[in-house]
Amino acid sequence: MFERFFPDTTVSSTYAIDYEKLYEEGYRGILFDIDNTLVEHGKEATEQAKRLFSRLKKIGYECCLISNNKKKRVHSFNEKIGVHTVFNAHKPAKKGYFYAMELMNTRPENTIFVGDQLFTDIFGAKRIGLKNFLVKPINEKEEIQIVLKRKLEKIVLHEYRAKKREEKRQKRCEKKWKKKEKMTY
Repeated sequence: MFERFFPDTTVSSTYAIDYEKLYEEGYRGILFDIDNTLVEHGKEATEQAKRLFSRLKKIGYECCLISNNKKKRVHSFNEKIGVHTVFNAHKPAKKGYFYAMELMNTRPENTIFVGDQLFTDIFGAKRIGLKNFLVKPINEKEEIQIVLKRKLEKIVLHEYRAKKREEKRQKRCEKKWKKKEKMTY
């Protein structure tokens, strides 16, 4: 039931993702949410964010900021970053994601999405087949409507983690079974 909201990968931070490895795997475009994904909500681009985008450009990525925020917020953040932008994206609607890929000249199979919210960021990315990363929100203090969504996200993430634990258990059992099978021959 909740699987449509399950992220492909969870990571502690946007800054902990191995972008070089992903480039080697054939990914060429990255879509980023801004608030609580790259910086605290409402903050300008930090030195860490500037360094990240500089590094991504050197690797060879096209990048795009995709946000439900207004033009002023997105463009203000992007002044020191200098990548493509989509504001008022209405995530999880598909249109903003497709427009961002059009700007970057990428396709779903070679584009990654990085965001901090399941019901907007991740669900939208999954709807069009983007590999996605759910990052831990940078700041726990958020607007009330997001706080309410986070409570629902906890339920979904609980189910997600339970599924991942079960998959690991199953792999361990299969490994033991194969090992025992080899020993009987």
